[in-house]
Amino acid sequence: MKEATKASILLVEDEENLQEALKLNLELEGYEVTAADNGTTALKAVKNEYFDLIILDIMLPEMDGIAVCENIRIQNNDVPILFLSARNSSADRVLGLKKGGDDYMTKPFNLEELLLRVEKLIVKNKRIQDKDSVPNVYRFGNNTIDFAAQECIGKDGKSYELSKKETMLLKLLIENKGEVVTREKILQVVWGYNVYPTTRTIDNFILNFRKYFEEDSRNSKYFHSVRGVGYKFTEQ
Repeated sequence: MKEATKASILLVEDEENLQEALKLNLELEGYEVTAADNGTTALKAVKNEYFDLIILDIMLPEMDGIAVCENIRIQNNDVPILFLSARNSSADRVLGLKKGGDDYMTKPFNLEELLLRVEKLIVKNKRIQDKDSVPNVYRFGNNTIDFAAQECIGKDGKSYELSKKETMLLKLLIENKGEVVTREKILQVVWGYNVYPTTRTIDNFILNFRKYFEEDSRNSKYFHSVRGVGYKFTEQ
């Protein structure tokens, strides 16, 4: 990779020799690699860190790669997933892609082809993200949000930790600056699938944002509730 910032990869593979070989070769290409040998460890890593790509073995102990992929997609995480598997039937490939995989390679594989697919998936995802996304560090008024670190500096100069949901909601509102984001859109993007919080839950998030960022929380300058429709971020 010739980019200044290293792309980060989560490598989930329980075969020790293969994991070490893949990790070494990916690092030689300039990637930052975190390795996991089971599904539980992988899901913890995804919850706590940002990855540009996940290379995911299917035959894993305790929780297989398909279940890991489904869990990641339930979190509404769009990270590209490249399946590695000894299963090579067309039905297995279809299942992997159907459950949320972006690509599927069978073992044994050609290393050069794997590295090429890895690069293409990362570049494609970066293009999609850069198209509409706000920068990792966003400033408005006297406030600063660091989306990658999940923290902010509020109007009083104090630092606050943000939950994953708070970070996702902030990013969604700021990406749609000046426009009302409907409750349905927030549910789809931030909570995802069949988890439906009450309007009060979203209101509480907005109240927190006002506490962090507004000089006068009763006279909001940035974060607005639009009754019966949704929520809006504005910069004056």
